[in-house]
Amino acid sequence: MNSAPAEAKRALRARLLAIRKSLGSAERANTAGALAGALRALPELAAARTVAAYVPVGAEPGPPDLAEVLAGPGRRVLLPVLMADDDLDWAAYTGPDSLVAAGRGLREPAGPRLGPAAVGGADLVVVPGLAVDRRGLRMGRGGGSYDRALARLAPGAFTVVLLYDGELLDVVPAEPHDRPVRAALTPARTVRFPVDEAS
Repeated sequence: MNSAPAEAKRALRARLLAIRKSLGSAERANTAGALAGALRALPELAAARTVAAYVPVGAEPGPPDLAEVLAGPGRRVLLPVLMADDDLDWAAYTGPDSLVAAGRGLREPAGPRLGPAAVGGADLVVVPGLAVDRRGLRMGRGGGSYDRALARLAPGAFTVVLLYDGELLDVVPAEPHDRPVRAALTPARTVRFPVDEAS
């Protein structure tokens, strides 16, 4: 088994996390505001009836109230619940008071669990990531949680990653289980990628 991509990912991941950790609160806040505006401008959000997302923590790019940004009349927002095996269960977001502290510094919805397959009903999925390359391949934190979630999506689901400027790279190391996303948002731009429906 070729361990080179996994080793390259570890090195790149460490570098990107160090850069994020060094960012000041003003840059984080400005990025969060710009990304909220970019999300609201997506035509895919306007058309979505079910959106799956996450709650940004620490230096993750995105507004702290990401679920509120995505919510709208007649639109359901699903948020992840991390399971013991690092897979993701899902629960409906019902407002800021529905979030509770969880392990690893996460905040999760307190409502009934809908099962890992619930993400398959989402029209739009906002995924965390550390970098995305020109092919739309995303690199996450290494637990594989979102690779599994992306594998459960319907073919037409629109997937988007929120990033800081500088996290759109020419190439990220890839492994067979990695799944491309359809778009990446940074404070400066929205980039769309051609994605093969069969992938």
